[in-house]
Amino acid sequence: MRLFSRLYERVLLWAAHRHAERYLAVLSFAESSFFPVPPDVMLAPMALAQPRRALRFALVTTVASVLGGVFGYLLGYFAMGAVEPLILAAGYEAALVQARAWFLQYGFWVVLLAGFSPIPYKVFTVAAGGMALPLLPFVAASLLGRGLRFFLVALIMGWGGPRLEPYVKPYLDWMGWGTVVLLVILYLVFVH
Repeated sequence: MRLFSRLYERVLLWAAHRHAERYLAVLSFAESSFFPVPPDVMLAPMALAQPRRALRFALVTTVASVLGGVFGYLLGYFAMGAVEPLILAAGYEAALVQARAWFLQYGFWVVLLAGFSPIPYKVFTVAAGGMALPLLPFVAASLLGRGLRFFLVALIMGWGGPRLEPYVKPYLDWMGWGTVVLLVILYLVFVH
């Protein structure tokens, strides 16, 4: 099934669109507070399609993502009682419970880790606000974590992408389905 290679080809077309940078910013903002699709899926092909602008794309992604994180933080701060049922309905109950435990113990470092890793960052932005983590450390950790992640993606794709694409493209569907299987296994191991 060629699902991932077709998606990749379509995203490459979107990445070349004249409004692609705006779409990337909107996706990055939304993903940090409520939307499930990570901005990497658009950032990577954009950096691949336009390597000279890769760092600019990483900056746009980082800034929009942190602003979206602040929006999620404010949602948690002012409306945790109203937002928590939505988080639970979306199936993030275990992640929310874990986020609360980690916030009590690690604070800043949890936000940094969530910003860099594939852990659902949006859960941590809302939880940080709901637990009233100080805003300045939250923003600093978000900038550092998200910035490291997105600049790393942009640099790898901008530098190695065009050279690596012929080696990666034939295996895209295998890698995509392998990632899905790995995520399901991780979910089953750590959530259940």
